[in-house]
Amino acid sequence: MQAEQNDSSHAKLERNGIAFAMMILFVASLGGLFEIAPLFTIENTVEEAPGMRPYTPLELAGRDIYVREGCYACHSQMIRTLKSDVDRYGHFSLAAESMYDHPHQWGSKRTGPDLARIGGKYSDAWHVAHLIAPRDVVAGSVMPGYPFLAETRLDTARLPASLRALQIAGVPYTDEQVESATLHALAQGDVEAEFEDELWESYGDSVQVRDFDGNPDLLTEMDALVAYLQMLGTLVKFDEIDVQEIAR
Repeated sequence: MQAEQNDSSHAKLERNGIAFAMMILFVASLGGLFEIAPLFTIENTVEEAPGMRPYTPLELAGRDIYVREGCYACHSQMIRTLKSDVDRYGHFSLAAESMYDHPHQWGSKRTGPDLARIGGKYSDAWHVAHLIAPRDVVAGSVMPGYPFLAETRLDTARLPASLRALQIAGVPYTDEQVESATLHALAQGDVEAEFEDELWESYGDSVQVRDFDGNPDLLTEMDALVAYLQMLGTLVKFDEIDVQEIAR
């Protein structure tokens, strides 16, 4: 008898189009609320970590190239707390390390290795050779080559607009950093420009300044991508934080 009553109630609801639509809207709204509400407290839930800073213009350009070429489809940037992950890739990833990523590059697909701590693991020359002809460096690699990056001049004119967009999204770039984006990108890729002090004053002493692709006569997309890769996982000063506390 109870089952018949439930069937009857459900049948009545289905026949009433307006009531059925309102019920669907109510349930969907609840789901949306549970997903969206935590985002309003993101500043309270993601603690800052010593050493973290926004990307320099050259690193940001490299990250844009990384996304453009679909590198995220085969490489994650999220080291889990599993022992196998930590033993292979290094310290597990902190939420604070992605606080300036729009969008983040976490992922779970690992056709290639995780890159969250790739910075400093290999030389610039290794990265350049690997990106140009992967199988010459890693036997059996299924990664495609990107030799054109070493021949393509980096478009620095768009960098101020990129920083401005991220500034609007909440990344703490100053107006001076936005206006100097092109100059800072050129300076980071040219150690002879002698702008290291200005870069370090603006972004901190963790900024790596050098010719990344081995061609000092041209700032290329290869320079930008290698600068980005060499920065990954190198910023957080783990010896200055209580990792267990900040990872909660």
